[in-house]
Amino acid sequence: MTDPKTFLTSIFNAAVAAADPEQTIPNHLPAKPKGRTIVIGAGKGSAQMAAAFEKVWDGPIDGLVVTRYGYGAKCERIEIIEAAHPVPDAAGLEASRRLLEKVRGLTADDLVVGLISGGGSALLPSPAPGLTLADEIAVNEVLLASGAPIAAMNTIRKHVSTIKGGRLAGAAHPARVVSLVVSDIPGDNPALVASGPTVPDSGSRADALASIAAYGMSLPDAVMAHIQSPAADAPRSDDPRLAGNEVHLIASAGVSLEAAAAEAKRQGIEAVILSDSIEGEAREVGGVHAAIAREVATRNRPFAKPILILSGGETTVTLRAKGKGGRNSEFLLAFAIGIGGVDGIHALAADTDGIDGSENNAGAFADGTTLARMRAAGVDAKAMLAGNNAWTAFNAVGDLFVPGPTGTNVNDLRAILIR
Repeated sequence: MTDPKTFLTSIFNAAVAAADPEQTIPNHLPAKPKGRTIVIGAGKGSAQMAAAFEKVWDGPIDGLVVTRYGYGAKCERIEIIEAAHPVPDAAGLEASRRLLEKVRGLTADDLVVGLISGGGSALLPSPAPGLTLADEIAVNEVLLASGAPIAAMNTIRKHVSTIKGGRLAGAAHPARVVSLVVSDIPGDNPALVASGPTVPDSGSRADALASIAAYGMSLPDAVMAHIQSPAADAPRSDDPRLAGNEVHLIASAGVSLEAAAAEAKRQGIEAVILSDSIEGEAREVGGVHAAIAREVATRNRPFAKPILILSGGETTVTLRAKGKGGRNSEFLLAFAIGIGGVDGIHALAADTDGIDGSENNAGAFADGTTLARMRAAGVDAKAMLAGNNAWTAFNAVGDLFVPGPTGTNVNDLRAILIR
């Protein structure tokens, strides 16, 4: 076979291609309306979704979507705004205002198409009355450091917002809203992707408060007072303003993992998928994956070599220090520690949107020699893991994976080759 890094990169590319909006959107086009078609959207894949939609929609459209800085795409009829992720900024605040304005004053003959992908939560700051952008920024910073799963974080986010939790769809009433969703959520609940601006959810204020307590979050007093009040309630699925709306899941981790497995088999390597919805502390999940890989490498069980082990989902990182990294590089550093010195194991862990954390890498590569190479470079891997500094560790040995923005987002891809 080819070089392991080349092979693993081809697996990543196959997973991303399966979620390419140019391939998925044409299969989910809504019926044309009598009136106007307005395209709105948010997320790290929303600009590419907008470009793909423009190519296949032969009627007149007007629209606006917001994506992360550097993730834009060329569109002729849909305006692209870039804003900050993972911590909101003023550009996102203005984008939220304009999106709400874009859907107001429509009629029952009009159609609103929502292009929603992961990352939209941070890109759509729209603080509830009595709250400020600074409050939303504080909430996001606490959430990112808490170690809470994405479902819990987004339940909290939608209860401090005037655009999330189905509120953007509510503002479009009486127009029909059709949401095309690229899921980065374990379990693929579209109401949790980007905190569901166009999709109502069953999550309640009580659920948000329970998560705040369970993860020991300290939020601003004004935020807590709001969440404890009925004013924080989000539209429910039986809200009459949302009747007749449609939601289509057009890409997900499960579909991308199947594509990755098919690509491995095409290249002569059998593949197994552990799960498309693994959650938990990144370093702990990394340790478990390392134990499985060691078992296969040394005892040829529970899978026979050669084998590619795949998994997806979204792990979390509880910040203990202020190092550089993200959940995929932290997963992989724990994994590298767990397989240190074992021959024949090669792994890639990466975020399918092309960015892991706040740096420019999607993740990193590791093998049985990673620990020794880090040691030779003067890097103490265990100390780096303790300091949430996985980026620095992998950068020291040239093993960062930097594909650039991919235009989609179906969460994490973990690919472990055992030769």
